[in-house]
Amino acid sequence: MKDRLIAALALFWLNTATAHQIKAAMTTVLIDPGSAQLEVMHRFHLHDTEHAAEALFGEDTDLFNNESDRARFTQYVIGTVALKDESGKAIPLTLTSGSIDGQFFWVIQRAPVPAPLNRLQMRHDALRDIWPAQVNMVNFKTHDTVHTLHFNGDDSWLWVNFKN
Repeated sequence: MKDRLIAALALFWLNTATAHQIKAAMTTVLIDPGSAQLEVMHRFHLHDTEHAAEALFGEDTDLFNNESDRARFTQYVIGTVALKDESGKAIPLTLTSGSIDGQFFWVIQRAPVPAPLNRLQMRHDALRDIWPAQVNMVNFKTHDTVHTLHFNGDDSWLWVNFKN
């Protein structure tokens, strides 16, 4: 009986320890040539977002109850993500929203689809300036394919090629 109690407590402790920051985020870039729009959807685990906002803006930050704190975090994300076309010209990203939905904090942006669309360059530094172990995965979805970039370590600008 005592062994079972110790095992149960060890599992509880392990689950509690791993319930903290995940240090990974997912971004999806939907490319719809028909609408001539890119939709960039950043999804952060809310627990990570809370810790990051406190590190960035102070311990009194309250993403749940303070709209201006949500707006500040959204602006932070906007400042850490950028796209360029294949000639190196910046693609202007327009904020659509920044909000909490369930266990996630979402930042959604839109941009015009550049022509031609053979490849894009992207920078995604969100949370990586706070936690060097942060990994940001980006899926670029077109009508028939998905191309993935992983931003970690010292990654800066990465290319995604649509003609491969």
